Order: sequence, then C-alpha cells, then structure tokens
Amino acid sequence: MLSKDLVSDVLAAALEQGGDFAELFVEDRYGNNLMMVAGRVETGISGRDYGAGIRVFSGYNSVYAYTNDTSRDNLVRVAKEAALALNAASNPTGVDLQLSRLKNAHPIKVYPDGRDKFFKVGLMKEAYQEAKNYDPLIEQVRVRYADDDQKVLIANSEGLFVEDRRTRTRLAIEAIASKGSEKQSGFYGPGAHMGMEFYDSIDVKEYAREAARTAMTMINAERCPGGKFPVIIDNEFGGVIFHEACGHGLEATSVAKKTSVFTGKVGERVASDLVSAYDDGTIANGWGSQNIDDEGTPTQKTLLIEKGILKGYLVDKLNGRRMDMASTGSGRRQSYKYAPTSRMSNTYIDAGNSTPEEIIANTEFAIYAKYMGGGSVNPATGDFNFAVREGYIVKDGKVDRPVRGATLIGKGAEILKNIDMVGNNLALGQGMCGSLSGSIPADVGQPMIRVSEITVGGRKGGK
Repeated sequence: MLSKDLVSDVLAAALEQGGDFAELFVEDRYGNNLMMVAGRVETGISGRDYGAGIRVFSGYNSVYAYTNDTSRDNLVRVAKEAALALNAASNPTGVDLQLSRLKNAHPIKVYPDGRDKFFKVGLMKEAYQEAKNYDPLIEQVRVRYADDDQKVLIANSEGLFVEDRRTRTRLAIEAIASKGSEKQSGFYGPGAHMGMEFYDSIDVKEYAREAARTAMTMINAERCPGGKFPVIIDNEFGGVIFHEACGHGLEATSVAKKTSVFTGKVGERVASDLVSAYDDGTIANGWGSQNIDDEGTPTQKTLLIEKGILKGYLVDKLNGRRMDMASTGSGRRQSYKYAPTSRMSNTYIDAGNSTPEEIIANTEFAIYAKYMGGGSVNPATGDFNFAVREGYIVKDGKVDRPVRGATLIGKGAEILKNIDMVGNNLALGQGMCGSLSGSIPADVGQPMIRVSEITVGGRKGGK
C-alpha cells in the first residue's frame, strides 16, 4: 500500500518532533450496504474509504491525526504536527522496519466482488419471501445485506511493518408482526469473517423463519409480570448482557482510568465459581476475529474470568503503558479516522455442565429470555436495562407460556455472582459494538444460564 521507505520517513518525522513512539495505520476499504423493505431494494450504498492515521506517544500522553492524502509531503507534515502537539523534547532517530508475514487464520474463498449485486439481492429476496409468507400477521420485513473488504498496513517505531486483509459479510433479517395497535418484531443477523462462501454454509430461509416465528410468538403473548424473579437467559444473543454490562468494564480503556468496577480486582472473586469467560479474537472466521488487532499485535484467546476469579483485562498499547501490562491484541478501531483503544472481539461465558433441559426442569418459577433485545448500560457502574425480545414463563420445571414486554434490570457484577446454573450449549451471536474507537463487529455469546434473581420490569403484577 505504501513503501517501507515512505513509512519509515513518516515515523521518523513523528519522533523528531517529540514522540517516544509513533504508529501509522493505512486503510483501503470497499463495502456494500443494501436495504430491502416490502420486497424492494430501497437503498444501496457502495463505496471506498481510504486514508491513514498517525498516532504519537510521549509517556502516557498521545495525539492522533488522520488524513486521506497519503502523499509523502502530506504524511510527513501531519506526523510532525501531531508530534508537536505533545510539546515534548525532540527525539531524532531512524526507524528500521522489519516486514512481518502473517499466517492467515481466516481464509477467504470468494471475495465480495466475486458475486454481483443480482446474487446479493437474490439472497435478500429469498429471506424476505420466507419471512413475509410465514403468517398473514407478518406486516413488514426488512432485510439488510452488508459486505466489507478491508486492507490495512500497520507500522510503528518499534520496527513493526505488517499488512493484513479482513473480509466480512452479514445478512440481517427483521420481521414485524401486527395485531390491532400492537406490533412485535423478531430479528436474526448471521455474519462471519468470511467471503461469499458464507452463504453456502447457512440456510437463509431458516433464519428468516426464525425471525418471523419470534414476531408471531410475541404478538400472541400475554404481558410479562414484574418483580424480582429467577431468570433463565438462553445462549447466543443472551451474551449481550455479559458483553455490555461486564465486558466493557474489563477493557483497559476504563480500567486504566479507574472508572471500572473491576479495577484492581485481578485475583479476586467477581462471579459465581460456575463462571469462566474469555475473549477470543482467534476463532477461525469468527465475526469479531482478526489475524492482528489494529495496532498490529497478534490476536489471542484471553482468559478474563476463571471459575469466578478475575484473571485479566483486555489491553491495548497506550493503556498497557498506563497499567504496566502487555497488549492482549485488543486494540481495535472502526477505521483510520479513529485512534484504537481496547475493545472486545468474540467475548463469551464458557460452557458449563448442565443441559438446557436440566436447567428448565430444576426451575420452579422463572422468566426465560430466549432472545435479548436492545438496552442501555452505564459502563462505570455496570447498571443495565435490557429488553427481552422473546420471553416465556417457566413453571414447575416446564416452559409454560410466552410473555412480552419484559425488561431485565440490574448490575453486571451482581448478575455474575448470582449465576447458579450454566448450560453446555455455548453459541455466539453477531453484533456491532460502539465505543470510543467507533463501531466494530463483535460476537457475544454464552450457554444457557440461570440467574437466581434479577429485577424484571413488566406491565402485569405478580406471577
């Protein structure tokens, strides 16, 4: 993308003006986004995003600047101006770059440009028709197709010079059921760090039917009771609570600033002894996986919690300096327009020993959240509020009846300690995670778990 000589000159210019570490991130990205509503493609956006970001450290301080002009003169100018903003002593030095060759853990068979838009629209139509024809009460179906092909070059003053290519695709299906003045929705959004061969590995119609089934189940459900109850949270998208209410608190972005409830608690019990949790950026073709992070560090499987004991954090380079910890390959960013910081990749509670059937059978009464919806979290405290997209009452060891309108309210740290059963059916679900460095693809996941008590917001009193 850029020559080693040019990159070396840019990094040297940053150091000459006062930095003790300099980094260059170059990105060339091409993507497609299509939206289908009522069986017709309403929007179609294709585009290229190209540019470079330069980051300079001086001790614990950093400055970040970006540009889409990658000419030699402009990059050297931007590097010098960024470094001058640190107001540090000059450090003239050369940079000896060593080319790193990656072992690609996420092979791509068919890149997105290997299939035309007719093929992609055909996938959308297939999903649309399957969901729309599921039941007459399915009033509307929205289908979004997206692909992304990103080439990056990452170099720094420690001698790193590495290039990588990341390719992802996703199909998101939302079905909306209507009955009188009531509307309920179902959603499924499978995706992967794969090319177009992804669609040979999944059944688009099955996902469309599942989105429609959820909408239909909820449109005919009664109101959920409110109160403090045991709650069973299913696998896959159920992991969004751990991701949002706990995972962000384990990122060095907040830990280094001491704004996380998990700051300084490595080695302490923070969860039930049934809980072990990981962040794994190495899962082959995983939605949140990469060969290297956006600082050029190889991704890894990071143990966060082991049998209830906090074992570590997700660490990037800058916050690693502040915490005196090595990077865990967790520095991520949306694009060259953002400085990287510590972020999750594929984050999950590990599988336990109970079967889902055993969890249900051993529960006298509970709210069962099959699919979670959106919500809000205070990352400093872990306080969360999440909607249940598809919910049920469990009574006398059996799934009794569907309920709608449930909201789970609590603190992430408390929920971890109140998990009293963990299933063996680990599964991951795909989503987009927003934070300081923009929106990035991330998997959430867990097996089915049972929490002894959560506050449930509902519109119906009692059990």
